[in-house]
Amino acid sequence: MAADGPAPPGGLPVTTAPSTLRVLLADDERMVRTALRAILSSEPDLEVVGEAGSGAEAVPLVRQLCPDVVLMDVRMPDGDGIRATEEILRTVPEPPRIIVVTTFENDSYVYDALRAGASGFLLKRSRAEELVQAVRLVARSDSLLFPAAVRALAAEHAATRADGSREAGRRLHDLLSEREAAVLRLMTCGLTNVEIAERLTVGPATVKTHVASVLAKLGVRDRTQAVIAAYECGFVTPG
Repeated sequence: MAADGPAPPGGLPVTTAPSTLRVLLADDERMVRTALRAILSSEPDLEVVGEAGSGAEAVPLVRQLCPDVVLMDVRMPDGDGIRATEEILRTVPEPPRIIVVTTFENDSYVYDALRAGASGFLLKRSRAEELVQAVRLVARSDSLLFPAAVRALAAEHAATRADGSREAGRRLHDLLSEREAAVLRLMTCGLTNVEIAERLTVGPATVKTHVASVLAKLGVRDRTQAVIAAYECGFVTPG
């Protein structure tokens, strides 16, 4: 992980975390894990609690160490990040947030990992401060990580799943209240709870309640999966 270089798409808002966040690193390259550990360990609110050299190693370590966030390389020879993400979210009672780490933002593996339940993705060329803020933002989980890039991926891949999407979109619209539908649309734009509250002229606590209801009705864990579901069922459309 480079300490400087081109920023990932979309940028990140400045965030803070009230307590120490426990992070697990999963990457088959020891040098990458060492660099990630050095960057994260320099922050007072972040603690690297373990390292895995493959997705297969990561799963039992997550159960043992109970991290808040996992940085998961999406391509590893012994158990890739997608399968590991699926298993963690399926079998761990209180699973961590997972950020998949990738070289290319338009990698189909990235979208598959997001569909599997990852909360976001991070480019390997990211700057140190981008890495730190990504961990904090995903742990807080009231905004999308790199919303423009997530929307672009969702739009690109939703186009290949167009069959039946219009009817699915209507069903979702019928399932949501008018206010929940408005909140979901604004979520797909990458707005935070505070920004949605300002747009709808309601309190942030009200927005938080609506977001929780939207996630429950969609049967998803966080905003990233909500955005993907909204695109794939045609509730929102590219452009």
